[in-house]
Amino acid sequence: MRHVATIASRELRSLFVSPVAYVVLTLWSVIAGTFFLASLYGFHEQQFRLQQLQMLDRLETMNLNDQLIEPFIGSMWVIVLFLLPAVTMGLVASEKANGTDELLLTSPISIWDIVLGKFLAGVEFVTIMTAIAGFFPALLFFYGDPELGRTLSGMLCLWLVSVTYVAVGVFASSVTRNQLVAFIFTFVLLLILGMMLPFIVDISMSGSGVPSESAVAEVIRWMATGSHVDRMLQGLIDTSDLAYYGVASAIFLLLSKTVIESARWR
Repeated sequence: MRHVATIASRELRSLFVSPVAYVVLTLWSVIAGTFFLASLYGFHEQQFRLQQLQMLDRLETMNLNDQLIEPFIGSMWVIVLFLLPAVTMGLVASEKANGTDELLLTSPISIWDIVLGKFLAGVEFVTIMTAIAGFFPALLFFYGDPELGRTLSGMLCLWLVSVTYVAVGVFASSVTRNQLVAFIFTFVLLLILGMMLPFIVDISMSGSGVPSESAVAEVIRWMATGSHVDRMLQGLIDTSDLAYYGVASAIFLLLSKTVIESARWR
């Protein structure tokens, strides 16, 4: 673990030496603030209209979590798809581009130390991103009465999604030495994993004659991020959802380890 912590610390410092970290965090903060203000404005406008129309029954059912926090966090996990590849694209690819991968591979450090060190650096970075996003819902506790459990569940969801996508980014970065290619590959993988799998299943099953409720279709749907996110945003923390994030992260880290290890024996 000492080597893992050392590699993670080195990677995190290198992220903040380059302008990438500052650009990503700035964009993330601006987008989060914009989305939160838009959600807050929409909530206020809806509340004002209901008051004018004297629709008190609907006014009483309005909820900060349903109308504000849940849409906000739901929007932010989509933004992760676009910004996170910029963070992870150089984790391994930069070592290959700079020629330092040979030195790293011939050092007395295990492949798992390298993979987990790179992964931990990305996890630390997305933890900062999650904390920034969490600042906005936290403001509501000073002026309103949102549900603490559902809010924490939503923030945990955003963090787990980001951590899983870091593992995807480490894998994508390990298969190439070009950071731009790593960025595009990561983005495509995240787009498929995050949004497109259910549509791919439906289109494939409709033309194959296989029922859409088959075991294979259900497994592929389970691999998609969206359904797991929806449940956690509603405050439902299920072991199957937690298992999804753990299994997906482990698979992509194992693939990363296999790719990097193959380079050692070339």
